[in-house]
Amino acid sequence: MGLIELYEASYWATKEETTLVEAGELCAHLLDSARSSSTTTLQAATTAFADYTVRHPSHRSLPKCHIRNYLSNFHGGSTTKHYYEDTLADLARLEFNMNQSVCLQEVVHVSKWWKELGLAEELEFARNEPMKWCMWPLTTLIDSKFSEERVELAKPISFVYLVDDIFDVYGSLDELTLFTEIVDRWDVASADQLPDYMRKCFMALHHVTNEIGYKVYKRHGCNQIHSLRQAWAKLFKAFLVEAKWFKGGKSPSAEAYLKNGIVSSGVQVVLVHLFFLLGQGLTQRNEDLVNGDDPPVISSVAKILRLWDDLSSTDEEQDGEDGSYVNFYLMENPQCSIDEAKVHVMDMIEETWKQLNHEFLSITPFPLVFNRAAHNSAKMVPLMYGCGVDVDQTRRLPKLEDHIKSMLFESIPM
Repeated sequence: MGLIELYEASYWATKEETTLVEAGELCAHLLDSARSSSTTTLQAATTAFADYTVRHPSHRSLPKCHIRNYLSNFHGGSTTKHYYEDTLADLARLEFNMNQSVCLQEVVHVSKWWKELGLAEELEFARNEPMKWCMWPLTTLIDSKFSEERVELAKPISFVYLVDDIFDVYGSLDELTLFTEIVDRWDVASADQLPDYMRKCFMALHHVTNEIGYKVYKRHGCNQIHSLRQAWAKLFKAFLVEAKWFKGGKSPSAEAYLKNGIVSSGVQVVLVHLFFLLGQGLTQRNEDLVNGDDPPVISSVAKILRLWDDLSSTDEEQDGEDGSYVNFYLMENPQCSIDEAKVHVMDMIEETWKQLNHEFLSITPFPLVFNRAAHNSAKMVPLMYGCGVDVDQTRRLPKLEDHIKSMLFESIPM
């Protein structure tokens, strides 16, 4: 088991800990050799555990995936079995199944809210995926006590996707410029200047933002509506920068694209909502941090999402006008093949994970529950965007559809 534990620990490495990374690579090689050898002395259960760990290290795997796998394969102890082990496992299975029922109710609630909002019918070009939007909060906040926060968080997530489609697929540059200016001022009185579909989107966003802001005020005693509006304005400005590039036929540098793409990923606006919904660590210092330049715990998650999303976009057809870090990197490095560019991006993702590890392991002003949620968001990214990437097959997570099924519809047998 020592090899497995060292392998797991290697995923907590920071940028300075190259020896730990090398140790992890050696452990992976030794575990692969042990699992494939016909003369291995590993017991069957340990072999299965080692196989799962190499493919899904806990620090990069969603907690609920990890919990489900363990409970589905737990058969009590061996020579050291105690009478209470099976009882505790049964209680854990029962709790998992009960939480599954709660999660399904949340999806139903959000789907009903989205349908009643009416934007799916008004904006037929936009994505209509409430189930997918719910998966972010369900895997980010796994504690059952955060049910209400998960439901509320799904609402800004839905608007990130919606506004992204407006900028990428439908809006003209003049319309998008006016849209951004009105959101930046949060000028409800000028909303009638917008095309009808934009006006309806903005008024719905205005209503949801005020609703969440009021809930934060009622629960935690602070008015953060301005902070929420400011986060949306920042996202719209980043979307507009991209629209000017791509609708104008311009190619930014890879560095400029990535810097803006970290903001346009939508991570910042979602985590700002999450921070205030949780209501922990609401000091002036923390409010200034989330309202200003993104702190590393937020920007690292955003960078991981942006790079994974761009890796995936090179393997699929996309509607609308959009860019990709991979493509801009290839323009600047014509000697590289697309596979080499993908490996380079995967290396960047690994380095960003080390930065995120550093934030988690260091003393930070943000509460632990927020840092954990940010980490879980980063773990969710490959599941959302990585299914088409062939850089490292051993670390691919199950498809999103399979994860939704296991989380919401397949209980663990008692």
